[in-house]
Amino acid sequence: MPHQLAVVDAFTSVPFTGNPAAVCLLDGPADAGWMQDVAAEMNLSETAFVDLSTVPTTGAVGLRWFTPAVEVEICGHATLASAHVLLERGLASAPITFTTASGELRADRAGNGALSLDFPIDTPKAGSPGGYVADEFADALGAAVIAVARCRYDVLVEVSSAEEVRDLEPDLSALRAASGRGVIVTAANDLPGVDADFVSRFFAPAVGIDEDPVTGSAHCCLAPYWAERTGKPSLVGAQLSRRGGTVGVEVVGDRVLLRGDAVTISEGALRAGEH
Repeated sequence: MPHQLAVVDAFTSVPFTGNPAAVCLLDGPADAGWMQDVAAEMNLSETAFVDLSTVPTTGAVGLRWFTPAVEVEICGHATLASAHVLLERGLASAPITFTTASGELRADRAGNGALSLDFPIDTPKAGSPGGYVADEFADALGAAVIAVARCRYDVLVEVSSAEEVRDLEPDLSALRAASGRGVIVTAANDLPGVDADFVSRFFAPAVGIDEDPVTGSAHCCLAPYWAERTGKPSLVGAQLSRRGGTVGVEVVGDRVLLRGDAVTISEGALRAGEH
């Protein structure tokens, strides 16, 4: 039987903005090579594979994420997209528990059509990873670097202004050599007309994503970083990619709540079965 497939724009309520993710519904475990082929075919920053077979016995939904090049351990926008599809189709009720490579993640309704994700905190540690120094990031980004920190998956680089974040044209080959999944570039928000506390962009050429439009998992690192600097546990981040999107964040102990909207763009069936 064909697998049901949807494309959802996450962290936005406006079609064709935010971060698109493909969501593939499965009735059991699938071959990793086939899932990688599907993700490469979809050619979006992430394709989520949602396994509903465990719900009757455990109450939890299996979830895996693939970029066009590799499987990843965590992904915010594709989790939001998956929860949106399950709730929209009546295949699950809130709150939803997902079983993933990063442990149990939860999704719940957050009012006004938005959803909230309960993710593990990723507190950044000051210092340059992998032998990189601030000057090298400054050269790669073409921006003045204030601080460099290491998150679990990514490197976080703070630059001097939101305008610099917005206007970045980085040397992707240089960023590809940085250790980790990707590079988060951020600054306090001072842009007129942008309703956010901080801004960011995310580059991950090492895993096949030159720039990710809106990156939920990066906000698990951005949330504690900016909460410490502002003294505010609840904040709003704007990701200044071409498509753009907004992520509400709240630090709660060792967890981060990510809040956002989602909108379904297309629905269909994947006719190509497993190898």
